[in-house]
Amino acid sequence: MLTFPHVHRRPTRRRTRKRTTAALLTAALLSGGMALAPGATGLSSAGSPSAAPPSAADPAAAATTPVRVNQAGYLPDGPKRATVVTAATQPLTWQLRNASGAVAASGRTVVHGADTASGEATHTADFSAYRKAGSGFVLVVDGQNSTPFDIRADLYDSLRSDAMAFFYHQRSGTPIEASLVGPAYARPAAHIGVAPNQGDTNVPCQAGVCDYTQDVRGGWYDAGDHGKYVVNGGISVWTLVDSFARAERAGNASALGDSTLRIPERGNGVPDVLDEARWELDFLMRMQVPEGKPYAGMAFHKIHDAAWTGIPTRPELDAQPRELHRPSTAATLNLAATAAQCARVFKPYDSTYAKRCLSVARTAWTAAKANPAVYAPESDSTGGGPYNDTQVTDDFYWAATELYAATGERAYRDAVTSSPWHTSSSALTPTGFNWADTAALGRLTLATVPNGLPASDIRRVRASVTAAADGHLAMMAGQGYAVPIPANGYVWGSNSQVTNNAIVMATAYALTGQQRYRAGVLESMDYLLGRNALDLSYVTGYGDTYARNQHHRFWANQYDASLPNPPSGSLAGGPNSGLQDPVAQEHLAGCSPAACYIDDIGSYSTNEVTVNWNAPLAWLAAFAAERCPPRD
Repeated sequence: MLTFPHVHRRPTRRRTRKRTTAALLTAALLSGGMALAPGATGLSSAGSPSAAPPSAADPAAAATTPVRVNQAGYLPDGPKRATVVTAATQPLTWQLRNASGAVAASGRTVVHGADTASGEATHTADFSAYRKAGSGFVLVVDGQNSTPFDIRADLYDSLRSDAMAFFYHQRSGTPIEASLVGPAYARPAAHIGVAPNQGDTNVPCQAGVCDYTQDVRGGWYDAGDHGKYVVNGGISVWTLVDSFARAERAGNASALGDSTLRIPERGNGVPDVLDEARWELDFLMRMQVPEGKPYAGMAFHKIHDAAWTGIPTRPELDAQPRELHRPSTAATLNLAATAAQCARVFKPYDSTYAKRCLSVARTAWTAAKANPAVYAPESDSTGGGPYNDTQVTDDFYWAATELYAATGERAYRDAVTSSPWHTSSSALTPTGFNWADTAALGRLTLATVPNGLPASDIRRVRASVTAAADGHLAMMAGQGYAVPIPANGYVWGSNSQVTNNAIVMATAYALTGQQRYRAGVLESMDYLLGRNALDLSYVTGYGDTYARNQHHRFWANQYDASLPNPPSGSLAGGPNSGLQDPVAQEHLAGCSPAACYIDDIGSYSTNEVTVNWNAPLAWLAAFAAERCPPRD
């Protein structure tokens, strides 16, 4: 069995850390997978294609087309644009052909020229004016065909549920039932103390951290390993709960309501997305240090195996000892923020649970205030990612906003308004927010949840959201592929930067009703689903050619044919110009930033899945699936 690390690196603009690795991949790791070279295809000015050879090991790595579209399709009332890779300096003719081959629309491309992130010369074909529904459309540009796609109003309905189902698949401490996920994905409960697991019901601390054990069962496995991390769980559960709260404000909560997801709790009278979030919230609250112990009220930073497990390792067969890691201020503030959000959003559905959440949030806030500089060490990277973070003023701001939104109390309002993040222009930036940069979460809550701040303050907060969204739109307009991150934004988990910036645009749409923001969200989805430098959908099961070998210990079909590929709706991390794993380093040297990706299970720096990447995908899929009249 191969033994190598699962490594996390924050995609952040200001506190980037390099992660160390415990072992290198062997040559066997490089078998299989799709090797897509940078600039894999392109039209010459005469329209002749050029292509890098596909990987012989993977038939899915066929030559791509220079006409790049959203391979799933487009909404009838949404933008419909494609990127054409060509060195032509004059506009080219495009035709939209229906399934029978008849021309449904035609026009001329717009020359964009050099695209920095992809290293390609591009044109844009815009067929947004065509609004008729159908399947099997093909866009033809200068004799070159796109992959087929649909135009239909229910385009994102299945992705809404599939992206959310990811979290049930990732649950720890419960059987994953074949009746809900199918036999290939079913598995027994893991990490509940049944051999060979040593279990999460009675977990000791690392040496020197504590002298007792803690019941920390449940929650979601964070990513491709079996670790559970409070700070990554925090932003993920916040995003899911915020997705429901947003839909509720828009009058569309029923789409995320009870019996809408494939989970055991369906039919209990509680919206399913909240049931799913509660599975993680319960775990986060179990990570709180008990009363009477040192650092009482704080949260342990993480719990995971004492050493890295190999791939594949089914979770119920993980025999590694489990360890709690020292509490941290960042984890404690994540607990305070998400428990306070729980108190606000869960109240109409389970008031008793909401009260418990608020009590936990208050206790965590008080503990963080008493211990404002307890940091997770960067060196703590054996068996799990360190998730170290030494700047937590943004986490204080986020937690204060959630406690204020939940209670309206002056002490929390004062903590909000006295924070430098309350007026900082750095809360919302071109490279987006993430688990280590959480001030944006507080800003979005204040912009959308009724609160007692002065009207002038609320106007300023909302203006900062729309200004950030305008910045993302301007960024997209200047690129060949309309991606809401800059050319230097292709870092570890770049797809989550794309999705989080799209959430900002969707929030701006909710605040203003202006269609340009909704269009920006939908074009961001186009990028994820195939309109990109690799002509590849980063979402499993969506599009003609999609990521299918993401880094995961159970979804490891590339190494073991008896195991499944990731389920539909799983989002790959995406291009990472840092090339921080041996597979990427061997296959992607010299890649343009937007092409630094390989669909190989060994490329954990470009091709892992995580809860904090799928959470914003689920948020956006729910947004995109809504049928709503224009608001301009």
